[in-house]
Amino acid sequence: MIPDVSQALAWLEKHPEAVKGICRGLERETLRVTPEGDLATTGHPESLGSAFTHKWITTDFAEALLEFITPVDGDIDHMLTFLRDIHRHTARELGEERMWPLSMPCYIDDGQNIELAQYGSSNAGRFKTLYREGLKNRYGALMQTISGVHYNFSLPMAFWQAKCGVQDAESGKEAISAGYFRLIRNYYRFGWVIPYLFGASPAICSSFLQGKESALPFEKTECGMYYLPYATSLRLSDLGYTNKSQSNLGITFNDLNTYVDALKRAIKTPSEEYAEIGLMKDGKHLQLNTNVLQIENELYAPIRPKRVTRDGESPSDALLRGGIEYIEVRSLDINPFSPIGVDEQQVRFLDLFMIWCVLADAPEMSSDELLCTRTNWNRVILEGRKPGLTLGMGCETAQHPLSKVGKDLFTDLRRVAETLDGMTDSQEYQQVCDQLVASFDDPELTYSARILRSMIDNGIGGTGLALAEQYRQMLIQEPLEILTADALQKEHDASWQRQRDIEAADTESFESFLAKTA
Repeated sequence: MIPDVSQALAWLEKHPEAVKGICRGLERETLRVTPEGDLATTGHPESLGSAFTHKWITTDFAEALLEFITPVDGDIDHMLTFLRDIHRHTARELGEERMWPLSMPCYIDDGQNIELAQYGSSNAGRFKTLYREGLKNRYGALMQTISGVHYNFSLPMAFWQAKCGVQDAESGKEAISAGYFRLIRNYYRFGWVIPYLFGASPAICSSFLQGKESALPFEKTECGMYYLPYATSLRLSDLGYTNKSQSNLGITFNDLNTYVDALKRAIKTPSEEYAEIGLMKDGKHLQLNTNVLQIENELYAPIRPKRVTRDGESPSDALLRGGIEYIEVRSLDINPFSPIGVDEQQVRFLDLFMIWCVLADAPEMSSDELLCTRTNWNRVILEGRKPGLTLGMGCETAQHPLSKVGKDLFTDLRRVAETLDGMTDSQEYQQVCDQLVASFDDPELTYSARILRSMIDNGIGGTGLALAEQYRQMLIQEPLEILTADALQKEHDASWQRQRDIEAADTESFESFLAKTA
């Protein structure tokens, strides 16, 4: 089931310098909660700066849903320490509030009024909040409070020069984009390994079902927790952060133009379902528009091709202009065993897996084949640790034991690890392989198995609260290592000034802005 990557691995072993200079970035979401675990109803703390313009600390869907962003970094330890500094600073500014350490929220009822993230009075700020209003009205607010970690990854220009013979980013954009699309297709085929190893949401609070019957064979604890005994990441299931209405958009990942065309078509295609919601009610806007996607970012995907946008540029226009610049991996649950929601082992694994995905052959995939890959993901998400679980390849009927496929994959990953370690005369990547491959023989080593044991004993709420308090105490007491109080104060002040400048520069009404933008 694993493609033959031996030639590509032999090439990598001859050209180790091609992967020197990988760049990464991390984004971590976390809910602010009270000491009792309830969703915080306070506004985004002023002392953290403007959520609209701050470089490192912002909000996602809800006013209480923090998002931390690291700068692009070539050094894993530096990136994780920077992220930890953001957590340390935030922990000190939150008073009695805590950062929820799990992907799935707990003490929230669907009827609860979840305040949308606020970004000030500018047209652009109000646009962001209205987009979130649309998400709430389309999918419900509860789904939008699920948290995850995003890992951004790019290969150095030296890789594309050595592998594809390109000269530079401008002339080589087609070849580089084709390489990243190959990575994405392999991710759809084999990315289920991420929830298998690192999925950490095998259970949900009963409030999450909102009183609806579920077809899933949940087991229930006395405290009202629902779980599947072999599940890995319910966050990635249909219960969580997915969108069924998008499954027939026909978006494929074979080349830049067809991908962008399909994306642009989706933001212009009217939706009967969303038209029923309407655009206005009692003088209040309900969504940006009634199309299948309000904006391109509404497309839910486990991985995205990206390029940094210029002012006023859409994500797809940026891709057309310069090709794919980096990849955003979106399938990581919050790591509950880390105070910052992600750790070095995970980052090193993702480095190895991304390199493997870009090297392995990946035939083009139709939109139907893309849907077939969802079968493997769903199996792993809902019953990944089940003894004897098998997986298929695309739409084929032949089945292969997950444990064997996983170990075959790690045989390849270990060769990539030896190449990366050879450049630094270390064993760090190889150690990650040795630690993780054991999970295929013993699923009890996976994150989901480990956290489920605690959740069955203490409930989701009890588990989350204990970890939140433990991490709060730890982070409050730790000194900053990279960021300084002065640098944080400067960015705080500058972010508020940037927001004021944007607000002062507006010259048209919001209605006029909306008519042009939405």
